[in-house]
Amino acid sequence: MPVFATFSALMSIVSKLPAVGTTIFSQMSQLAAEQQAINLSQGFPDFAADSQLLAALARHSSAGLNQYAPMPGVPLLLQQIAALTARCYGRTLDESREIIVTSGATEALFVAIQMLVQPGDEVLLFDPAYDSYSPAIQLAGGVPVHLRLEAPDYRVDWQQVATRLTPRTKLIIVNSPHNPTGMVFSHADWLALQHLVTQHGLYCLSDEVYEHMVYDAAPRLSANCFAELAARSVIVSSFGKTFHVTGWKLGYAVAPAALMTEFRKIHQYVTFSSFTPAQYAIAEMLREQPQQVTELAAFYQHKRDQFRQALSASRFSLLPCQGTYFQLLDYSAIAPELDDLSFCRYLTIEHKVAAIPLSVFYQHGSNARIIRLCFAKQDTTLAQAAEVLCRL
Repeated sequence: MPVFATFSALMSIVSKLPAVGTTIFSQMSQLAAEQQAINLSQGFPDFAADSQLLAALARHSSAGLNQYAPMPGVPLLLQQIAALTARCYGRTLDESREIIVTSGATEALFVAIQMLVQPGDEVLLFDPAYDSYSPAIQLAGGVPVHLRLEAPDYRVDWQQVATRLTPRTKLIIVNSPHNPTGMVFSHADWLALQHLVTQHGLYCLSDEVYEHMVYDAAPRLSANCFAELAARSVIVSSFGKTFHVTGWKLGYAVAPAALMTEFRKIHQYVTFSSFTPAQYAIAEMLREQPQQVTELAAFYQHKRDQFRQALSASRFSLLPCQGTYFQLLDYSAIAPELDDLSFCRYLTIEHKVAAIPLSVFYQHGSNARIIRLCFAKQDTTLAQAAEVLCRL
């Protein structure tokens, strides 16, 4: 037996995330590809990004802007982020000390959690929750404390939240507009969160990657809008979501200077810097075409309304969608005997439409017969999917 094989047999690795496997998003996208199904599972557009944005990327890359960007981000982009935040939320940021560009929002979330959470700290999060939160908390030595939100509205009961606080509670993670439910915080929600954070000396991690997708003329609110909350928050945003370029993995975070100093210490050893020509391209779009952001809600509301109308003749029950580009469907009238994972596999294999089961967003699963579909797709894609779904 070769020496290296003998040595390999003696090695053992103790997993830091023993319960974590391949994500359901990868599983369902792979199944969709194998079955040649319409993929409404993973949250990415199937249409092209703006042609001027793509041209700007090519131009900046051809001009030689392909090496490391400054660690916090390209100065021009930091300036445009500060201008965007002021324009949308009325908050003035110090672009040199309170903003950082990251390799996607997921990196920003991970770094923020590593920065804020010490071993033994408790972190409150709301199920159904984006799947990256809990593993990042565990890797920091923290304890995830899951609070369940219930259908059909998935509103937060802030009195219940107050009863779950302990002397070890350090951080509350919120996500509005909320993936996967489409719930959007009201002004009262933000005030209640601010009160808890300030009263108990907590921190907030506000995941706002769908911030520009708020529908039905509702106010577009953010942790940025509430000064006392913002003073104790890391706020995470995503250019990938806003500009339909999820594969560029470009996001950013804003935080008070004292928090950002600690954030940057970790960030510099995770990715150091992010996709340089894309930073210049996004900065150019923010400066020269601000309507790309302001018109995003109307763009996706049109898709939401068309998709919901196309599904109105189906046997699915449509849950509210106030924001994001996700629609929840209750399939209880179609196949109540199937759990949601089995139903998603059935839907993909037998009917060639891929969805995500809602139960995977809960710590201990869910018995609800609810699935999530992504409507960030071409109108023809959505029409084809709705036609299939209406036949069930």
